[in-house]
Amino acid sequence: MLRDVARETTKITAMIMFILMMAQVFALAFRGLQGEELIQKLFEFLPGGENSDIWFMLLLIFVLGFFIEWVEISYIAVPLFLPILIAQGVDPVWIAMLITINLQSSFLTPPFGWALFYLKGVAPPGVTISDIYKGVVPFVVMQLLALVIVFFYPQIALWLPKAIGW
Repeated sequence: MLRDVARETTKITAMIMFILMMAQVFALAFRGLQGEELIQKLFEFLPGGENSDIWFMLLLIFVLGFFIEWVEISYIAVPLFLPILIAQGVDPVWIAMLITINLQSSFLTPPFGWALFYLKGVAPPGVTISDIYKGVVPFVVMQLLALVIVFFYPQIALWLPKAIGW
């Protein structure tokens, strides 16, 4: 059993390391092709300033969370948007908390909803995936409400880092 666990852990670690390496290759190619300028122009095109930029990024990350895992989003998508928001003076800790809440919400939503399949795996045989989709709706609503609250009251996410001297 220990050998099987070690083998699976090695496979998962290797996959994550491969993603990290390929994220660096993607970033180099993206920068080489002036992709950062394209993203910056996209954000300049949005009306409404800093707040609309944040909501646009959160919407994109939410949709990405339907299809890909947080590791890929964190290492590929977030670095595309974060420099633009930091240049606007947005607190990076606050943005990180918004992204975290947003990702957690997107993992509970169909069509793929990673956490929903984990729930299905441990649910009794009589519980269908449709039942799980219906049952998760209040939790998604609560998480989206938490996202809105943290957006409008950033001090909720920032008090602890400030208390410890960050």
